[in-house]
Order: sequence, then C-alpha cells, then structure tokens
Amino acid sequence: MRGMTILPAHTVETSTPAASASLAPLHVEYVRAATADLLAQANTLAVIGFGDTAQTSDDPRWLRVRLDADGAAPLEVWRAAGPVTRGRDGDVAWASNGDYAFVALEVDEATHGGIADAARHAYSTLAQWLRRSATAHFLRIWNYLDAINDGEGDAERYRLFCAGRAVGMDSAFVDYPAATAIGVRDGRRVLQVYALAARVPGHAVENPRQLNAWRYPRQYGPSAPGFARAMRAPSSSPQLYISGTAAIVGHTSHHPEDLAAQLNETLANLDSLLGAAGSTSSLGAMSPLKVYVRHASDVQIVRELLCARLGDEVPLLLLQGDVCRRELLLEIEGVH
Repeated sequence: MRGMTILPAHTVETSTPAASASLAPLHVEYVRAATADLLAQANTLAVIGFGDTAQTSDDPRWLRVRLDADGAAPLEVWRAAGPVTRGRDGDVAWASNGDYAFVALEVDEATHGGIADAARHAYSTLAQWLRRSATAHFLRIWNYLDAINDGEGDAERYRLFCAGRAVGMDSAFVDYPAATAIGVRDGRRVLQVYALAARVPGHAVENPRQLNAWRYPRQYGPSAPGFARAMRAPSSSPQLYISGTAAIVGHTSHHPEDLAAQLNETLANLDSLLGAAGSTSSLGAMSPLKVYVRHASDVQIVRELLCARLGDEVPLLLLQGDVCRRELLLEIEGVH
C-alpha cells in the first residue's frame, strides 16, 4: 500500500463479530443540558460541544469542536457502564472506565512545520499512548483541520494530512479504525484529533459498494486514507461506529453539485454498510447521525430531505464543515 509504513494485519470485511465481544455498549446521544451537570455524572466518558457554545470546562472529558451548527447545537455525550477516571498525559486528555477510553489532543501546525508533520505527531502520540493503555484498541477517530481543501494536487491539505497520518501510524494500529476527517474554517491551523478506544478490539467492516479507502489509487494522493468504513464494537449487544460516508461509489465521487442525489447516494452507502455489518435493524432512535454540510445555505434543505427519508425518529446533528473532496457537498457519520 503506497505511502504507508504498515498494512493492517486483521482488517476484515465480513460481518462476523469479534470473538471476545463482551463489553457493555457505550451510550451516545445528543442532549441539551449544562456541561457541568453532565460532567458531574460518574459514568460520563466525554462531552463534546460544537460551534460557538458558551459552555466550557477544564475537565479532560470536555471538548469543543469549532464547527458551526444548525442553530444552537446540542451536546454529544458518551456514557459508559460504571465510574470514569480521567486525567492528562502530556498533550493527551483522556478518560476511561476500564473498558472504553476517550482520548483527545490538539496540535499546533506552526509548531510542527505544517499539517503533514502535525498529523504525524498527533498519530505518533496516540500510538505511544495506546501502548501504555489498558484500552489498547482504537474503534473510532475524528480529525478536524482548518482549510482541508486548500492547495492543489498533492499539496492539498487533506492529502498532506493523510501522508502525515500514514507515517504517524505504527504497529500500535493493528487495524484501521473507523474515522472522519472534516475541514473547519476558523483559521487557527490547529489539528484536533479525538478517539474512542476499547479494552477489546472491534471488528472492521467495509462497504461492498465502495473500494476500501486504504486501497484508493494514486490519483487521490501519495498516501491512501487510513480508515475502515465502519467498526463493529466488541459489545454484548450490536453496535456499529460508522465512518464519514459520502456519495462515493467504488472510489469515484458521484453527482457533483446535485445535493439531493448526493444525499440519496450517501444513504444507499449507509444501507449497504449496515447490511455488510449484519445489522437486522434500520436507522432509528438509537442511531444518532452527525451530518456535515459544505454550504450553510444547504443545511436546512439537507435536514428536510433527511427527515423525509428517515422520519423524525433519528437524532440528527447538522454541522457546517468541508468534506475531504471539493465536489462532495455532504457527509454522514453515526452510531447504530
């Protein structure tokens, strides 16, 4: 695999659950509440705010993502079974209940000479943390970087990020986790990475309609994107962490500049992914979705289209963010 220092040894594309699936599922939901009240709960693993929220905290479990939301955004809350401990390890903020861990760090690009070396540093730091942790398996990673589409050809910032990530990953990453990479527009040039790790490895799932991202051809850059399309959690009841999903079939973007068609293609990919994971249920109340929309003028249209397709039961969080390919107008991720 070009540009990579490792090839995942156990990346799997079938729906067989991990043999040791035994953890209580993590509970993820969008809520409107005070950050302090949520962090006061002993089983809160993470609280994530979006946009210009006035809420803040110095608790390692709190993180603000600088993406504008559709109105006043709810908070995203992760709750674990049992009490959570937390702390800081150098640049890494962490929290864990022993089965799962929330891990986050921010890397100033200027300190590391640009986005490629910032990504390398971030992933090298995560790998080092992972080797010291009892929760030694990443299930899901989120990456947010400024101006993701700036630059031409291999100098595009997303391609540079992918190259740095590839170098930073090492043997600590046995499998590619599910992942998302989205562009913010705050001008800070600070790479923000946070992740969910587990004591037991999950099970990577690929989408039959899409080429595995880590097998993309050279036309998309010198280093293929290092992520799985989804990760089946090692939980006692089925739980799937879905990567950022857009209107890509095979490795080709479809329906440029056609918002409704891109949304339909994205939902078809989600259906295909659920089928590949062996899911017996469709998206519903227990399937919170995060939707990234490139243009602010499209946010309400996307909400209306999704409600028409999915009904009002599915929890939705719509954010304005730039997708990794310029022709893509939206991307959807979630938990099912």
